[in-house]
Amino acid sequence: MPGTAFQRETDRPAGPDARPIALIGAPCDVAAGTRGANLGPEALRVAGLDGALAGMGYPVRDRGNLAGPRNPQQPAVDGYRHLAETVAWCRSVRDAVAGALDADEMPVLLGGDHAMSIGSIAAVARHCEQRDRPVCVLWLDAHADFNTAATSPSGNIHGMPVAAVCGDGQRDLLELGPRAPMVVPGRVHQVGIRSVDAVEKRKVVEHGLQIHDMRRIDELGMRAVMAEVLDAIARTGGHLHVSFDLDFVDPGVAPGVGTPVPGGPTYREAQLCMEMIHDSGLLGSLDVVEVNPALDVHNRTAELAVELVESLFGEQILARVV
Repeated sequence: MPGTAFQRETDRPAGPDARPIALIGAPCDVAAGTRGANLGPEALRVAGLDGALAGMGYPVRDRGNLAGPRNPQQPAVDGYRHLAETVAWCRSVRDAVAGALDADEMPVLLGGDHAMSIGSIAAVARHCEQRDRPVCVLWLDAHADFNTAATSPSGNIHGMPVAAVCGDGQRDLLELGPRAPMVVPGRVHQVGIRSVDAVEKRKVVEHGLQIHDMRRIDELGMRAVMAEVLDAIARTGGHLHVSFDLDFVDPGVAPGVGTPVPGGPTYREAQLCMEMIHDSGLLGSLDVVEVNPALDVHNRTAELAVELVESLFGEQILARVV
């Protein structure tokens, strides 16, 4: 078989008319069980995220870090740890992401724990409702994150965001969006899942989420799985929000995460995933969450995140001839 035709990549992937990228830091770990994700936004900056995107030709506007409550390090109350603090942080994220979308910027949320995605998806849902567009979510994660107070063994809200955006959870979390559910559950596509609590297994099926776990990736390959996911999203004509938890990647490659799960995508599988999202032209907004420098090795995980985000925005080995 002939190989794929390539030409030399001589031009930057983006030009002067590219949509500006707004970097929004959410230095929060109130919803996590392990401290340290609050250091993630600065780790990503130290790893050169803004310079990498600017070097690709994108206008980059670093909006700095949002402010919010400190971590009180208290036990769960009525099944939730730090509910009021999490809601306050998510509200700040929602308002900042909404401001970026209204300014026609591409919001890139730098986490922070994964509960912050409730705020970013709430903003996307409002933005899309005003424009009569559907919302699709691509959830890249080792975990299903579909717990509630009744099912969570810990009460940590970073294990609950998918349930919340699908309309299953505490009222204050659900009311962050324009309506509940914020996203039609069948338009949530989870890729890389390999750690699901017993009750979550039943709930994600009942709600109709599109689940592509690691066994499916092993059997079909990342290319086939992502082609199926992106084709389904493209057919909706909707806004794609990618929520990227670094524990999606195998911990041998990304050690600096709070809840590592062995058996995740390899470096090249993760790169292919990001490259295919870029090639689809569907990306509308992005979370990069759960980088934990306190658990990392020489900022290795943040540096990996920057490399993957570069691929997501169009960095290529060589330009393909189409």
